[in-house]
Amino acid sequence: MGTWGFLTNHALVLIHISNHPRSTLREIAAASGITERATLTILRMLEADEIVSRQREGRRNRYEVDFDALKEHQLQAPYTLSELVEGIMEIFHRLQ
Repeated sequence: MGTWGFLTNHALVLIHISNHPRSTLREIAAASGITERATLTILRMLEADEIVSRQREGRRNRYEVDFDALKEHQLQAPYTLSELVEGIMEIFHRLQ
């Protein structure tokens, strides 16, 4: 039987780049536990949905998460972003 993770790969990539906007593709992939190819696919999807933007800074990229766009995107899901955060916090507190 395979293993599963609590957060999606998309969520892991978003969390990493919001905390480390100057990360390389390799660093994002390593932090997220996925391949560089999968990371690139996710970043392209997030850019296409205008949730993430990328600017070139010298030889590196700088990523920026548009939290307003992310909030609007989440409205299409069964839970709002704040409901997800509240649910995760409840789980966290019960695990303490």
